[in-house]
Amino acid sequence: MTTQTGITPPARRFVLEFTKMSGAGNDFIVLDNRFYRFLGEELSSFAVRFCARRTGIGADGLLALNPATSNEAVYRMAYYNADGSLGTMCGNGARCLARFARQAGLTNEPLIFDSDAGIYSASVPGVEQSVRLFVPPPKGFRRDIKFSSAVPPGSTDAHYLWTGTEHAVVYVDDVENVNVVGFGSALRRDTLLGTNGANINFVQVIDDGVLRVRTFEKGVEAETLACGTGSIASSLVTALTREQSVNRYTVQMAGGTLYVGFEGSADQPESLYLEGPAEVVYRGSVEL
Repeated sequence: MTTQTGITPPARRFVLEFTKMSGAGNDFIVLDNRFYRFLGEELSSFAVRFCARRTGIGADGLLALNPATSNEAVYRMAYYNADGSLGTMCGNGARCLARFARQAGLTNEPLIFDSDAGIYSASVPGVEQSVRLFVPPPKGFRRDIKFSSAVPPGSTDAHYLWTGTEHAVVYVDDVENVNVVGFGSALRRDTLLGTNGANINFVQVIDDGVLRVRTFEKGVEAETLACGTGSIASSLVTALTREQSVNRYTVQMAGGTLYVGFEGSADQPESLYLEGPAEVVYRGSVEL
């Protein structure tokens, strides 16, 4: 179209609406993809572009609320790390997306959803209350793994567990003095962990049922303020290797406190859950 002045106006660019959310400092860009229907390759490129801290919106990853792909679920969760890689599961992200789904009008309680890690459910009470994510039993516990890369001074032992994604749990005497980026960036690619690598959780046991954890996350390639699946891995591995009899853990992380609970024994946990805050930071839009 040409105006009366003879100047062709610039084409309007597509405006993408998003919600910025935080789960104990683990932050995400959230999209309602039931409307947009972006493909996985597009969502991956958005994660790289918009999760950048200084040139984008800034986030640990991107979440998409997709249409359900199974009869028992009401939606499907898609998660992409800040580097654009597909994440099978993100515990804090799942809790944030459940809050987002509830605000988007999905009233089922609990909210059952599918993901690349399987079927999950979440209980979303009032706005000011925590969101509880129920997770399937973990897999692949490996006791006393031996890294070829250096571990922090004062580290006592390390173990492996899959809790929706790969995790290594490394016990240390004083987690506050650990160079998380330095050691984590090397350990997460250690040949012991295979081609997928793993998130590295540095764990200090404070008391029975109380942990202090710092996590280096693959895909983000940095320390995050909190890690939900890492909290689950740290709690269950502690119960298994320290022979603690408690079935609810308080996990202190830089961005806040998460809670992990279960029934039965740690080697075969039932009703396993992750609980903590899931908050809207702000809503905005960007041009594509």
